[in-house]
Parts: sequence; structure tokens; C-alpha cells
Amino acid sequence: MTQLSTLGGATLSPLCFGTMQFGGTADAGASRAMFDACREAGVNHFDTAHVYTGGASETLLGQFIKGERDNIYVATKVAYTGGAGRENINATFAASQKRLQLDCIDLLYLHRFDPGTPLSETFEALARLQQAGKIRHIGVSNYAAWQVVKAQGVAATLGTRIDMIQPMYSLVKRQAEVELLPMVKSECIGVAAYSPLGAGLLTGKDTRRGDGRLATDSRYAARYGQPWMHKTAQNFAALATQMQMDPATLAVAWAAHHPSITCPIISARSLDQLRPSLAAAQIHLSDADYARITSLSQTPAPATDRLEEA
Repeated sequence: MTQLSTLGGATLSPLCFGTMQFGGTADAGASRAMFDACREAGVNHFDTAHVYTGGASETLLGQFIKGERDNIYVATKVAYTGGAGRENINATFAASQKRLQLDCIDLLYLHRFDPGTPLSETFEALARLQQAGKIRHIGVSNYAAWQVVKAQGVAATLGTRIDMIQPMYSLVKRQAEVELLPMVKSECIGVAAYSPLGAGLLTGKDTRRGDGRLATDSRYAARYGQPWMHKTAQNFAALATQMQMDPATLAVAWAAHHPSITCPIISARSLDQLRPSLAAAQIHLSDADYARITSLSQTPAPATDRLEEA
């Protein structure tokens, strides 16, 4: 994980820090401490969203990057609620821009696919923001591969393109391997993968208790509730111990090892919780170790479902 990636001339760190907890479970002081630790470790790519912590995430990030704006690559997301129509995109983007105190945002994602709005309307709004110099790059989050390709075709007619996607990806969530990751390799699209720790399941701790998302959020409990996932997490923690590595470090390093992943998005509620994930930037997995780790989880069926050819 030493090779940096570029996006439109910007050199990106091999890890991206997600600020979803800024102003929420991480107060201003904890958020600042994590930001500073990321910068000290060489992280220059920060991810937020219009809906995170009621806007506090963007507001705090905007404050933290003052004085070194040219060294930071900022991504935010719009249209999680309210649809991906022109008016909602423009209104939520304007709010995000004000909170971040930025004339230009480096990467603007659509937070999720909106089947109720024509892609032509959505991407015309994004193209206009780009032409006006308000955003540099366009991304999409939580899109299926067919949705990305369809949207990319529409974007091309408007003289722009999707440069980055943001899918879920971890040892216990490998669906992206079926179509998304082959697609991005073919279409030269970057990938910022979120939840490499499986919402904490791969940290080696019992995340079904306490104040973590698996314990407090029914959506996450359902998302990671399959028995095989917990068995994989147990075996993974044991392997990490054998390898004398923190499970969180190994989980992030595993996600980063895939050749189509530009950067995993790491996140935390505190500096102590963040440190193991940051350490993954220094880990160089051998192909043998990568294969050994991968074998612990279920490989998703191929897109054609011809299992005999897998």
C-alpha cells in the first residue's frame, strides 16, 4: 500500500479518511485529533456527506483544512434524501459548499441511485457545477454496475464522466467483486471502498455489545447478521493473531490489496480506535497471505451464476 493513485492530476494517499463520525460520536476535539493524526500519517483524501451528523461533519472538516487547502482532496456526497433532481442537487451542494467553506469541491458523489429522476437531469446538474468550476470530479456511491455504466453513457453526452465510485467492500462483503470491480477495471474508474472493517465485525471485538453500530443500529445488525459472517470474523481474528497483527490493520490491508481498489475509506470515533486502521498503510501483504485471508470468506457467485466455471 505504498503506491499513490492519481485522479485528474491529484495524487491521492492510499487511505481515505471518512468523517462520518465528526460532530456525532466524535466531538470537535476527538475529530480534530483524528484529522491531525491522518495528516501526520500522510492521508490527504477526506470523505464526508451532506447528511452526515446534520452537517457538523462538513462544518468541522471545513474548519480543519483551513491553511492547507491545496494539500487536501475533499469529497462529499449529495442526494441521499430528496432525490437526484436538479433543484435538490443544487440546494444540497450549496449547503455543503458553505459548510466546507470551499469555492471548489474536489469530488462530488451522488449518494445513491435515484430511479425516479432521469439520469439526463441528474448529470446535467452535475456537469453544470463542473463547468462552473465548483467541482472537479464526479462520483457515485452505492450504485450497481449497470447503473454506473448507464450513467457513464449519459455523462459522456454532456462532456463529462464518472471518475470514482464508492461501494461497500470488506472480507465479509465481497459482492463488488462480481461486477463492480471488473467494470471499473474495464472503464478506468477509481474505487473508494467503504466499511473495510465490516462495521467493526472484523476488529476482533464483540461488536454486538456496547455502543458500536452493530449493537445500536438494526440496519447494521441485519447487514452483518448472517452466521457465516461472524464465523469468518472469528477465524480472521485468529489468523491476525497468528500473523501478529491487529485485526483492523489486516482487514484494511486486505481490502487495499485488490488491484481495483484505489483506497479503502477508514473511519473511527476516537484516535485510539483509528490507529490500527492507519497502520494498514505500512502493510505489504504477500499474494499467499492475501489468498489465505480471502479463503476465510464466502466467494460470491459469478454474475452469470455458472458456478461450474468459478
